[in-house]
Amino acid sequence: MDLSVITVTWNSEEKIIKQIQSVCAGCREISFEQIVVDNASGDKTIEVINTNFPEITLIMNLKNEGFGYSNNLGAKLAQGEFILFLNPDMEIEAEGLDKIVKWMRGNREVGIGGCKLVDKQGNFLDEAKPRRFPKNWEMLVLIFKLFHLMPSLLNKYLSSNFNPNKEQEVDSVRGSFLMIRREIIEKLGWAFDPRYFIWFEDVDLCREVKSLGYQIKYTPITTCMDYFGQSFDQKDLLWKQKKFTESMLKYFRKWEPWYKWIWIMMLRPMGIILTWIYLKIFQNKQRDLPASYFIKVI
Repeated sequence: MDLSVITVTWNSEEKIIKQIQSVCAGCREISFEQIVVDNASGDKTIEVINTNFPEITLIMNLKNEGFGYSNNLGAKLAQGEFILFLNPDMEIEAEGLDKIVKWMRGNREVGIGGCKLVDKQGNFLDEAKPRRFPKNWEMLVLIFKLFHLMPSLLNKYLSSNFNPNKEQEVDSVRGSFLMIRREIIEKLGWAFDPRYFIWFEDVDLCREVKSLGYQIKYTPITTCMDYFGQSFDQKDLLWKQKKFTESMLKYFRKWEPWYKWIWIMMLRPMGIILTWIYLKIFQNKQRDLPASYFIKVI
């Protein structure tokens, strides 16, 4: 088996059909399987998959187990030489997976590969570009949303000068389209650290793989349309802020000395309280400026 595609779904009935169809169209030359792990969807996601794609391996969790844990369930069943973690709100170009598998085989030094993510118009999706490994002060800027006042503070972290048309080594690629060698997962014992429910698990995995001596690379050889966070748009903004900063703290406690993460631990509650206040002000008074302006999760 050349490739195993693993997708975690949660209320994804609107996008999953086109995603699966694009996976099939993306694999014209290689052998592949697709494994879907559903996190207790309340819509017709499971029915849609069973009716239209009976050949797909479907794992149904009784509750929402989160992104990392659920992807690990799929990875345990995977038979492919390469494993692609692919979000349900993605559409791959025709023969795109043929290209990137061939590219991975030709670049043995690459442990994880990411592709060019675009919007519906085919424009490069700036929000989904690779990012640098985060520094603690950059995360404090995120917690207190200071980037709205001084956007340049995050230029390095957000790779503001990134060229999407150039193949290049990066610190991390997005978990929405992340291809990895199965041999690496076997070395690590898992794909994603299950301690992360959502967010930072992709950055953490890239750091683990780099520590094994592999490169993390971005390539524009394959293009994928990314609807960017459709499932989690269903969650309220305060929940997102709590989960994002919770995973942020776990990441820094794992990788950095105490004097770097203790500031995040101490100031995180204040950031959550400010988020709650902003929501109350702008939701209750129905002001023109949306609360999401203040609490956007990057």
